[in-house]
Amino acid sequence: MTAADLPDGPAPRGRPDGAASGPGDRAELVRQLAAEALGSRSLQRLTDLATRLLDCDVAEVSLVGEMHTAVAGTGLPPGGIGAQLPLRDSLCALAVAANEPLVVPDTTRDERVSERGPVRSGGIGSYLGIPVRVMGGQPVGALCVHGAEARRWTERDVALLRQLADSVGTELQLMALTAEYEAHRLRFELAIDAAGIGSFDWNLVTGRLLWDDRMLALFGYERADFDEAIESFVARVYPDDRERTTEALQAAIDGLADYDAEFRVVLPSGEIRWVRGSGRAVADDSGTAVRLLGAAHDTTPQRREDVRIARLLDAMKASFFSLDREWRFSYVNAEAERVLGVRREDLLGALVWESFPAAVGSEFERRYRAAVSSGQEEFFEAYYPPPLDAWFEVRAWPTPDGLSVSFLDVTERRTAEEQARRSASRLALVAHATTAMSSSLDTRADEEAALRRVAELLVPDLGDWVILSLADTDGRMRDVASWHRDPDRRELVARYAASRLAALQPDAPILRALASGQVFVVPDVGAAVGRTLPAGEVSDAFWQLAPQSAVTLAMAARGRTLGALSVYRAADRPLPDQEDVATVRDVAGRMALALDNARLYQQQRRLAEGLQRSLLTAPPQPDRSEIVVRYHPAMAVAEVGGDWYDAFLQPSGATMLVIGDVVGHDTEAAAAMGQLRGMLRGIGYRDGTGPAEVLTELDAAIQGLGMGTLATAAIIRIEQTAEERAAGLTQLRWSNAGHPPPLVLRPDGRIEELAGERAELMLGVDPGARRSDTVTTVPRGTTVLLYTDGLVEGRDLSLDEGTARLRAALGELGDRPLPVLCDAVIERLRPQGLQDDVALVAIRLHPQD
Repeated sequence: MTAADLPDGPAPRGRPDGAASGPGDRAELVRQLAAEALGSRSLQRLTDLATRLLDCDVAEVSLVGEMHTAVAGTGLPPGGIGAQLPLRDSLCALAVAANEPLVVPDTTRDERVSERGPVRSGGIGSYLGIPVRVMGGQPVGALCVHGAEARRWTERDVALLRQLADSVGTELQLMALTAEYEAHRLRFELAIDAAGIGSFDWNLVTGRLLWDDRMLALFGYERADFDEAIESFVARVYPDDRERTTEALQAAIDGLADYDAEFRVVLPSGEIRWVRGSGRAVADDSGTAVRLLGAAHDTTPQRREDVRIARLLDAMKASFFSLDREWRFSYVNAEAERVLGVRREDLLGALVWESFPAAVGSEFERRYRAAVSSGQEEFFEAYYPPPLDAWFEVRAWPTPDGLSVSFLDVTERRTAEEQARRSASRLALVAHATTAMSSSLDTRADEEAALRRVAELLVPDLGDWVILSLADTDGRMRDVASWHRDPDRRELVARYAASRLAALQPDAPILRALASGQVFVVPDVGAAVGRTLPAGEVSDAFWQLAPQSAVTLAMAARGRTLGALSVYRAADRPLPDQEDVATVRDVAGRMALALDNARLYQQQRRLAEGLQRSLLTAPPQPDRSEIVVRYHPAMAVAEVGGDWYDAFLQPSGATMLVIGDVVGHDTEAAAAMGQLRGMLRGIGYRDGTGPAEVLTELDAAIQGLGMGTLATAAIIRIEQTAEERAAGLTQLRWSNAGHPPPLVLRPDGRIEELAGERAELMLGVDPGARRSDTVTTVPRGTTVLLYTDGLVEGRDLSLDEGTARLRAALGELGDRPLPVLCDAVIERLRPQGLQDDVALVAIRLHPQD
């Protein structure tokens, strides 16, 4: 493939019709666009958005001329932006040549692309490319996404990338128009400079006289030598002209009138030049002159200069005309003649308001008159209706002879800006709707609240009011959310939504959409729905709302219908266009997917939690002791984990308390937890077996059985001799294998950790590791708390800070009943929900008889 195989594109800048005369023009346009677009941040944001929305490795904007040039991209290798490829290796060139999307799920199996260099090298396994057009013309490049692995591209992927490609084309067109506009502006300003006109601003209150660079040059001053005083001006005026010139200045000030004088200037070199100065006095609210504004120019070679300026203005690409003090055309350049569509001979001497009657009372007249009355330049944009039917950027400034006006046709630029704004607005709307549906959807109330948030987002961009429906478990629809742009009509919409579904006929658009899965655009809702409603409240509400058109469709995901979306517009708004429908479809699809994901997640989470709890048994209740256990899965995941607790009695009656945590959060961790818990029970059930011995034998079993499991655990055995019973004391014999230390709350309120001087290794690291027993004697009435690290550590909580908070909570809540204490501790430390599983076992040693 060569550049000759590519379709002709829009002509280079300056061609008003957007057409091309041949491949050479197209290649030149691509070169110009590449120079403007290379490294563009706006294009980079669009490729970033493409990789996120389509979940792909690489997104790239390429311009295709004589070579394939990557001008922006996300996920490209270093040096990728600006890199060029021959067209024979470019996949984007195929999309441009075909002028249609190139969809390749598996590049190695597609003969169109399999022999291209990036495919043979293994860099591209799947590819989706959309041609990029500039203002609807032939394509100049492509927006593509691709990855190293094969992938099935959906119609939704193609539609989404097509929307982004439209935005890319808009950005490219805007870059081209902006560059052209700046070039016009520069040529215009150069023309003004070439005319030798300088400006001045004399502040009559402060006495400060400001000159621009041209004014300084007219009077032979350097910027550093000019002290901004009126005396410096007078000093350069030829002595014979000083009195006349200063009198003209004073007359303008005293009479709040125009200043116009021609005088000679003596330059430092001794050369004498003629200068003409013109200006106007500006008054404050009291009518006192406070400023004198004006301009000056060298009139020495007056006739030659007038001719030169006229020729210069006539050669300008910017339109320019002058009006005299009676608002009659005194000069019109060639470009203004072309843009206005009227011959200069017909305009010169004619009143501007008669030649262009639509300007009367418009922004044009208001700004022109403001410039003349204030003496200040006016810069604005305004629309002139047919026959011009165009937007213009206008600069109007007063002159001694009337008003000078330059203007540019910026219709294409504004169209590009509006398209980009609309595309960005719709993308933002979709993103905000996705964000609204990303909150917790654990309950039906959560789902309805999320749909209400989306309903508010859709108005007024997509319609005047909306209704959102949800499907019950039996498949029946209920309207659960509505919104109207007018706050006074929101209750009316809610009343209509409360009864409309039961009143609809079987062929109503929403019911047909639910049955077919299609999107229905209804141009006349009154005829399709309103006339079929039974008399009463639902019909009255419908006709008060007075919808003219609507879009309605089912919210479906994975073959299941989860609800419906209806968007209504009043008669003063146009029918929804393709972009409106695509946005509604996108929002509905995202809502359906979020709802379906949430419901699947809840099913999976309930299954996982049930499996986890089935592995944990209820604790025994020894004589004069109370044991409470708690297990809570993490709120943000639906996986089983490795946290566990245990409590059992040895034959002698001693109580064994166990807390543990297997490394990992998956089914393997849960399976390992079940094995460890069972083995620990078997080892620890024997009389006389202490905590350290249990951990040692469990560590050996992990090694001997080849489990490859890492876990932490802490064991406490509650022991008591007859003497200790008589004294109201109990021994805690404990050992810890890398687990957070249990806490002991004594009856007097003191809290201590069951922690040794040196931490001992977790299980599964070294079966020969030393394990030790430690005995702590406590009085009856003591509470002992064993817990896993999910209670005291997380992304928002360090271990030290969490342990300190747990001690504080235990001290404050320790006098509460043990079940209440356990629940309150979890709520206190994790009020926003758990980031990790939490297991907890607590024992309270009640006083004995």
